[in-house]
Amino acid sequence: MTTHYYTASSLDGFIATTDHSLAWLLKQDIDQDGPMSYGGFEAGIGALAMGASTYEWVLRNETGNPWPYSQPIWVFTHRELPVPEGADVRFVQGDVTSVHVEMATAAGGKDIWIVGGGDLVGQFADAGLLDEIWVQYAPVTLGAGQPLLPRPLDLELLDVARNRNFLCGRYRVNKD
Repeated sequence: MTTHYYTASSLDGFIATTDHSLAWLLKQDIDQDGPMSYGGFEAGIGALAMGASTYEWVLRNETGNPWPYSQPIWVFTHRELPVPEGADVRFVQGDVTSVHVEMATAAGGKDIWIVGGGDLVGQFADAGLLDEIWVQYAPVTLGAGQPLLPRPLDLELLDVARNRNFLCGRYRVNKD
């Protein structure tokens, strides 16, 4: 079982604008069945974790569509938030280590995905629980915004690919 951070980034290292918009990303040309694409990645995922801001973004942007995840999701929050019909959403707070154990059990041998970014991914990295980072670099710069990862990490490049306009990289987190 591997714990992944899978995301897209601007060339200057931001995953969202300062007001948390992804409009810059959603207009980019990518092959959904191409190299390092979301569909292939998501098929190997058995459990997900996300922060409240990411969860709320998914709720706002899936309006009128069915809930996009069949896997159980742990949402780290101190707020009360709605749960879409049929979704397996578990609200938690506190240390990521004990939650990671629960997620690994629920994943049933599949991998774990830390969705979104920001401090939550950093907490998993700080605890030594983040194994890989997959980044799809879009051909845009934002100048400012939400950083790709707000922690210093030493990484090893495992794979690269081009998916239409995206430069895709998969990295191992060096834990030494």
